[in-house]
Amino acid sequence: MTRTALLLLLAVTLGGCRYTFVPLIPPEVRATMPVRLTEGTLTRTGDTLTARARLDPRTLPAGTSGGYLSVVWALGDRELARDSVYLDAAQTLAEFRLAAPDKGNYRATLLWDGAALRQLDLREGGEF
Repeated sequence: MTRTALLLLLAVTLGGCRYTFVPLIPPEVRATMPVRLTEGTLTRTGDTLTARARLDPRTLPAGTSGGYLSVVWALGDRELARDSVYLDAAQTLAEFRLAAPDKGNYRATLLWDGAALRQLDLREGGEF
């Protein structure tokens, strides 16, 4: 009798140790991933700098058909110019040009909706 009561008490006590408060299937987590550039280059041709970037259209935010890719040109710590172009699934290649007759350490920062995606550097002579 005592043994049966002890086993019954043990079964009831240990049965209450299950994780009954954890859901078996967790709720869906919705995350927004940033837009992705698959390639980016900064080159010089004569007195012109050219920044090229290609958008991966699979990473466009859901419910949008496209958006603006912006570039901020800088020489050292000084901003030179800004520009933007509209990209979507049909037009994925962006090309920005800047007249730059002097050699130096140029930087083109690519932004999507104000968030920096990639920084392209071109170092020509001078101090690094």
